[in-house]
Amino acid sequence: MTSLEHKRHTLAHLLAAAVEERYPHALPTIGPTIENGFYYDFDFSLGEKPGEENLAALEETMRALLPSWTSMRAAEISLKDAHDRFKKNPFKSELVNEIAEKGEKLTLYTAGNFTDLCRGGHAENPAKDIAPDSFALERVAGAYWRGDEKNPMLTRIYGLAFDTKDELEAYRAQQEEAKKRDHRKLGKELDLFTFSELVGSGLPLWTPKGALMRHLLDAYVWELRAKHGYERVTIPHITKRALYETSGHWEKFAAELFRITTREGKEYALKPMNCPHHTQIFNRHSHSYKDMPQRYAETTMVYRDEQSGELGGLTRVLSITQDDSHVFCRHNQVREEFFKIWDIIDTFYGGFGFTLRVRLSFHDPASAEKYLGTPEIWKNAEDALRLIAKERGADYFEAPGEAAMYGPKLDFIATDSLGREHQVATIQLDMNLPERFNLSCVNERGEKERIVMIHCAIMGSIERFSAVMLEHTGGNLPLWLAPVQARVLPVSEKHAAYAQEVLTALKAAGIRAETADTNESLGKKIRSGKMEKIPYLLVVGDTEAEAKTVSAESRDAGKLDAMPLADFIARANEEIKTRR
Repeated sequence: MTSLEHKRHTLAHLLAAAVEERYPHALPTIGPTIENGFYYDFDFSLGEKPGEENLAALEETMRALLPSWTSMRAAEISLKDAHDRFKKNPFKSELVNEIAEKGEKLTLYTAGNFTDLCRGGHAENPAKDIAPDSFALERVAGAYWRGDEKNPMLTRIYGLAFDTKDELEAYRAQQEEAKKRDHRKLGKELDLFTFSELVGSGLPLWTPKGALMRHLLDAYVWELRAKHGYERVTIPHITKRALYETSGHWEKFAAELFRITTREGKEYALKPMNCPHHTQIFNRHSHSYKDMPQRYAETTMVYRDEQSGELGGLTRVLSITQDDSHVFCRHNQVREEFFKIWDIIDTFYGGFGFTLRVRLSFHDPASAEKYLGTPEIWKNAEDALRLIAKERGADYFEAPGEAAMYGPKLDFIATDSLGREHQVATIQLDMNLPERFNLSCVNERGEKERIVMIHCAIMGSIERFSAVMLEHTGGNLPLWLAPVQARVLPVSEKHAAYAQEVLTALKAAGIRAETADTNESLGKKIRSGKMEKIPYLLVVGDTEAEAKTVSAESRDAGKLDAMPLADFIARANEEIKTRR
């Protein structure tokens, strides 16, 4: 049976064939598979360029060509023949040279009347293996050749591909729902954050409601950490270059640093991470084994000079708010500290209804230059994480090449309500920074003992978690997190006094509440409250004012029976307390 990966790869070729037929001036470059489909990049600089409106016609051409693609025939060619064949296509010529320099074979694959340079991996009989209604062209975008902004801008055509039409339609339905839940759209509708051209891309501005949401999230994490002995620390937002030279970050991440040169010519950097600073707090004096572990945490912004094309909403920003923590401990304390952090992560994400699996992000031995530390240090650290995951009984998988530069990590992958996966929390085991900063404690024998560090951010970053959480909930924030938890809706002007009485009682009970404009119709007030996704709408009219009750409508449970105000307050506070 032909794999979906091979079908998608074949469809990238089929797209190139369709473009060649409709736009003969186009120069094809590369066309890999991606999650959910494929794309192909073309240079249309010599003539007409297709837009979104032309995708349907290209699809028709692909389907018209498919029946003639009864095989994918491979042929090995010489370097000279390859250069002759692609002499009018500088992009393919560049690829030919790279393949030859690596000592690899140069192969062409032909289907129907179309031939392309390729390493292979296709459907054996595309006409038979690929259902004509199982793929669709999705969108057109710009992309630099080889991802380098110094290179020519190409046109990238994206396609979707699945085994069946039903799978394709299910994915498209999911994508439509995802558009409704886009955190940028919800952030605007719920008045949580905004962006300003004067401030700059990638620098979100949080409104009063958004700032409150951030504070509540952070406070919850601190509540969970307090049970495990974490202490709050604070560090500056800039540092001398020397700190990051010692840690190794300057050499590895110099291009991503915002640099500052003082009037005296001293060089500083806006901090891109907090761990080197926290090592200096630990190292302020000697520590006995009786003092270990030391657990430091703070919520603070770090700054990374991302390229403008990589920025997007809250998921990729220049100012990143990390709920960061670092545990300085002995080797024999690593397991217990990992499990404590894991408990926090399970509680936090379980409360939002996420399911979690774990990626063991290890280093790639073939690219040792990307990492700090010796092979022995890496082996010991990775063996320790593998054992911890097994003891926890976790749903985990290993991913070589995904480690941080200073150590392996556990990356938690959350599945949201649309079935999408997001990397969220991470726990990293670091045996390298303690070496570079000479961090130790005095053990039972009075000797200096090298310690280890554990890095962890429960939310990863508040910005990215907010984006994931908003899309997961569709903006229906749980009651404890909603900036406005209840809105009192007087039926008319004459009920304003009782509405104010209800509002005063709600606020006194610690419930974040407000009243609606009495000049609007009740229907409009209800519609407005529902659009703003307020958890509870409390209608008060003659009957309610006389009986001292409220007619409540729950955003999540629908209309409730009329109840005494005190009963509603008890219900709401129980929901807030338990974070249901």
